[in-house]
Parts: sequence; structure tokens; C-alpha cells
Amino acid sequence: MNKPVPLLCACLLGMSVLISSLPADAKQNTVAAAQIQVPASLQAAVDGSWRTPANVLRDEYRHPAQTLAFFGLKPDQTVVEITPGGGWYAEILAPYLRDGGKYIAAVVDPQALPAGGGRDYQQRSRDGLAKKFAESPAQFDRATEVAYDPAAPVLGAPGSADLVLTFRNVHNWRSNNQAEGLFRAFFDVLKPGGTLGVVEHRAKADVPADDKSGYVGQAQVIAMAEAAGFRLDASSEVNANPRDTKDHPKGVWTLPPSNSHDAADAAKYKAIGESDRMTLRFIKP
Repeated sequence: MNKPVPLLCACLLGMSVLISSLPADAKQNTVAAAQIQVPASLQAAVDGSWRTPANVLRDEYRHPAQTLAFFGLKPDQTVVEITPGGGWYAEILAPYLRDGGKYIAAVVDPQALPAGGGRDYQQRSRDGLAKKFAESPAQFDRATEVAYDPAAPVLGAPGSADLVLTFRNVHNWRSNNQAEGLFRAFFDVLKPGGTLGVVEHRAKADVPADDKSGYVGQAQVIAMAEAAGFRLDASSEVNANPRDTKDHPKGVWTLPPSNSHDAADAAKYKAIGESDRMTLRFIKP
């Protein structure tokens, strides 16, 4: 028998440490990546030739097929993705939902923001996503958009969505005092029995709301969702990264893909990869 590869052993040890440090309610319902069954139709969307090559390279860190399967994505659902940014997940979700479901990109309404309060950034983000959709009608012609005011978010008609998804956004909402209102908006737009899927950079423990690292405590995210009325259904370590020490000079932005570090440290941070992330599935009772 071959001896264990040292890096594999280290990763497995780190994974056990991550799982042992989870909140008790999450530990009881932790789903291993190997237990997640990915439907062929979803894998086909992830493998789609239309995806941006640079985005595909990040699959090894983001595990989109397993993540979306864990969240229970089905092709006939109405799915709201919160602040999709450049459309990394939209490239998978919109084509997958095109024929039988509905993909809705929930973007910040720039006009709801004060001048100098991020309005220009949000307008550029919104315009970039609209351009992406317009340039690839075969994939995005049925994708729709809802613009929301972060101070009083409404994401659609009450009870109209099957699934709400958010990827690496909670730290921004906490620092802007918007998290509680957004979690309530997620609850409102979902049907009874609907699902909220959350992926977020995971801190070692609770962090202050004004923390600048980009990481959030897993127990804190669970508490925010539960305060809005959700029930934690399960967690998964599919996006865990035991190599992430979470003590980087510029927080999560030190790591790929932002790579905010000295050129001399490129190999060091490439070896770590993207951040350690929690993956949480909540249900609206």
C-alpha cells in the first residue's frame, strides 16, 4: 500500500479541525462533499462552453456543481441570486433555468444610494451584468433583474421564489448595517418551504460588524438567518479550505482571485488558494 501523501493528510486533518469547530447545530447536519449527488443536467450547465474561461479556472475553489446541488437547485425553480456581480454564477444558473424555471438577478439600485455612497460602483456593476446578458442571448435572454434599495430591500412578490442564493456577500452587508434587512427580504420573497443558500468567507470565531477582514463567524450567519425566521437545514464543507489561516495582511482580498499582496508572495498565496468558506442551507418554515 502506498504511503499517504503528506499534503492530503494535512488537508484531511485540517478538515477535521474545521468540522469540530462548527456550531453544534451545524455539526449535526454536516453533509460531506462526497455525499452530494450532482444531476447530469446541472453538470452539463457547469460544463457549458459559453462560460468565461477565467471563471472556469475557479471551479476548483468554488465547486459550483456540488454547491448548487447541495442547495437543492432544480431546473423548474424560480431562483433569486443576490448581487451577482460579474455573473460568475449567473453563467451557470441562467442557462440551467432558461427553459423550465426563472433566473432573477437582484442588483442594488444605484439611484437608491446617496451620491458618493457607492452609486457609481453599483451602476458599473449593473451595466456590466446587463451587457453580459445582452451579448449572449442564447443563455441569458430569459434572465430578469430586480433592483433593490439596500436600506429597504424588496426582492419580488412575497412568496414568489423557490430558492435565494448569496455568495460571499454577508461581510459587506454587516459592515453597512444592511444584513438584518436583507435576511428578512430573503424570507419574505421565498415560498413556505423555500430554501436560502449562503456561501461566505468563514472566520475562526465571531467578528465585529465593522471587521475589515472579509470573514464572518459561521455562528453569526446562522444567528442572522434564524432571527429572520429561517431554520438551519444543513451545512456542507464542500467549500472548506483548511490551508486558509485567515490572518492575511489584507484579509480575504490577499488571497486569489484578488491577490492583494506583494509579487514576492505570489507562490505562497497561490498555494493557499481561495478562502475557507461556509456553505449553509436554510429553510423557510
